Amino acid sequence: MKKTINIMSLIIALFATLAFQGCKSDDVVASATYLEIYRADIDAKVTELDFNLGSAFMLLGVHCDADWDAECDADWCTISNHAGYGYVDPNDSTKRQSYLKLNVSKNMGDPRTARITFTSGNSTAVLVVNQKGAAADPGDTFETAYEFVENIHMGYNLGNTLDSDPQIGSYFRPKSHLDYETAWGQPVTTQEIIDSIAAKGFNVIRIPVTWFPHMGKTWECNEVWMNRVQEVVDYVLNAGCYCILNVQHDTGARGTRTDGAGWLRADMEEYENGSAEKFKSLWTQIATRFKDYDEKLIFEAFNEILDKEDTWGDPKDKDAYRAITLLEQDFVDAVRATGGNNEFRNLLVNTYGSGSTQEKLDNFQVPQDKHSNHILASVHSYDPYNFCCDNGEYNVFVWSSDCEQEINAIAERVNKRFNDLGVPYIYGEFGAIDEGKDMGERIKYAKYAMSKFKSYETTGLWWMGLLDRKTLKWYEDEIVDALSNNCK
Repeated sequence: MKKTINIMSLIIALFATLAFQGCKSDDVVASATYLEIYRADIDAKVTELDFNLGSAFMLLGVHCDADWDAECDADWCTISNHAGYGYVDPNDSTKRQSYLKLNVSKNMGDPRTARITFTSGNSTAVLVVNQKGAAADPGDTFETAYEFVENIHMGYNLGNTLDSDPQIGSYFRPKSHLDYETAWGQPVTTQEIIDSIAAKGFNVIRIPVTWFPHMGKTWECNEVWMNRVQEVVDYVLNAGCYCILNVQHDTGARGTRTDGAGWLRADMEEYENGSAEKFKSLWTQIATRFKDYDEKLIFEAFNEILDKEDTWGDPKDKDAYRAITLLEQDFVDAVRATGGNNEFRNLLVNTYGSGSTQEKLDNFQVPQDKHSNHILASVHSYDPYNFCCDNGEYNVFVWSSDCEQEINAIAERVNKRFNDLGVPYIYGEFGAIDEGKDMGERIKYAKYAMSKFKSYETTGLWWMGLLDRKTLKWYEDEIVDALSNNCK
């Protein structure tokens, strides 16, 4: 009969096992009459375990009424103790059990298998441990998604530029599509601007692009705009950086706007009534333009997608998650169908709103791909929000242990979810972007955030600022130094 196992009792039992491994009890028989291995978290007997390619652990229960020994035949699969004995199960006096912790390391190679052999006298139980690998498919010469994350150190968002999308008819009256680039106050992007960013140590630059003002009635992208996007992508690649190209303010809050903003929603009704076809058409056009570009170019499906209620928290209508899963699958399929180097290009997908609540993470699903290990995930983090952003009367001005604990909790649950899914990840946007806060406190944030990313073998892309692009002067050198000194 199955038992409900309290996690605290498991931890206590594990410590007891570690403390008394090798000891014997007078009432334990010399050879086991039963020897079985269980997953302690679900109290289920197992003979085989499957792990994704990330590092992971699992608590195992050894059900045995005698002394036992255990040996593993692979160094990437380790166990906390190699001997033990059963103690009486308080819920079943006829059963004895002890615990051990199984760890597997990250696998950047081919899939692999290990065997852990448990013995007690003449009794034997073998646990087979399988782990997926990050190695590329045969014929795949591109970097895998894991290799991409390993190779980037710190990143920068070229924000408020190609993503500008003011309403036509208000203060902004463009004469050409190119006027949008400077609509939010940034200068025209040049090779010199990108070179300045690269020279500071940023080796991945994200180019947010808003497309809807540049699409016709049949969804065709304006050629002038597409050419300009390509020029800026070339600037980034010419500087030796990785480039992330995305769909930006086509998602997000729509409010009362009627000019096309927010046409891409996490909404099943809109998905089934045209937005999916428009989205696939857009990505087919983008992917076709860049199909011959190498692995330094990464495509990102979309930015912070919201539901029809513009909900920034967890959506009430859970079909919003279904819409995102379908859209991101459409994105992968559309890009792969264009061929060329898009066959193996690394593709980036996001959670609902690019958020990191437990619900958003739990409902995130990895798209199916024709090739393995070319999908990665992203979340955004301006946390703690009242410190990182200007939130009026709720502002927090001092970096504290409470701030650190909030980042710790986010980093832990983000890493666990994506690790469980077997996909690498980045923080596509982060930053203490309220420049009204004290520089010294913001530096503390930058140091802590980057060191936390580093501890989980990932990185983040700061949201613009730092550099005056009109003068090419860095006005927040201290933050740049804090980022570069604490990156991986």
